[in-house]
Amino acid sequence: MELQLFKTLWGHGGSLNKAAYQAVDAGFVGLEGNADMPQTRRDELQSILQTWGLRYIQEIVTAGGYVPRRQATVEEHIADVERQLQLGRSLEPQWVTVIGGCDAWQLEQSVRFFGEVQEVAARMNIECSFETHRSRSLYNPWTTIDILQRLPELQLTCDFSHWVVVMERQLDHDWDAVKEVARHARHIHARVGYDQGPQVPHPASPEYAGALASHQRYWEAIWSAQRDNGNSLTTMTPEFGPDGYLHTMPFTQLPVADLWEINAWMGRTELEHFENWCSNGHSTDSSVK
Repeated sequence: MELQLFKTLWGHGGSLNKAAYQAVDAGFVGLEGNADMPQTRRDELQSILQTWGLRYIQEIVTAGGYVPRRQATVEEHIADVERQLQLGRSLEPQWVTVIGGCDAWQLEQSVRFFGEVQEVAARMNIECSFETHRSRSLYNPWTTIDILQRLPELQLTCDFSHWVVVMERQLDHDWDAVKEVARHARHIHARVGYDQGPQVPHPASPEYAGALASHQRYWEAIWSAQRDNGNSLTTMTPEFGPDGYLHTMPFTQLPVADLWEINAWMGRTELEHFENWCSNGHSTDSSVK
């Protein structure tokens, strides 16, 4: 099995051409970002992808920003997905990650949302996966599993850092949930969360070695499930980001680390981790259950 890395455009402050250069220079195969942008910007992105020979993962956020409008209806969330799927078609995404739904919905509302979005995507011949994200329908493992039982074909973009914050603990003692969710994983967002936050200041720092090791066990569970399913390819986006995720100094708001350096380090580390995992044939069982 091969691991392919994508560079997130979330938090990238330079030009799209610089993003492409950084991705290629770091050995990444593509970019991941939103297509809900002015047409001129979307045309520029399309040209950059073609020029650099990069793949693209489109990201869709429904009903506002990363935290949805509380009163937005299921119909509004679905319409948002359909609109943005149309916008992103020219970019020919490898697939689309949807950050959708609302954590306050009843189970039936979430099931309806995911079921109808899958129907919309199927009509448009576009593959979608759905991110495990705070403030959204998939905001914790147990609700997610309830939804998966109703929609067993649902594919996930797994960002376990969100669940760590919601639960205020790592997932090692909820290993059955990790293994069940891993069976549905399409893609990994590789950010390391800790008990009180979705993003450690730097994943290389020794004080967060335990958090990094836990997340690496979760990712191994996904790789194992994909390997057992006969997959020849697995994908990952190192996704440390801004917007309050990146730690800053008080008063000055200077970042404690460079965002791209963090994500590039995460990419290098996970390529090595994946190669070692492939060579050693690791078990998916947690060592600290």
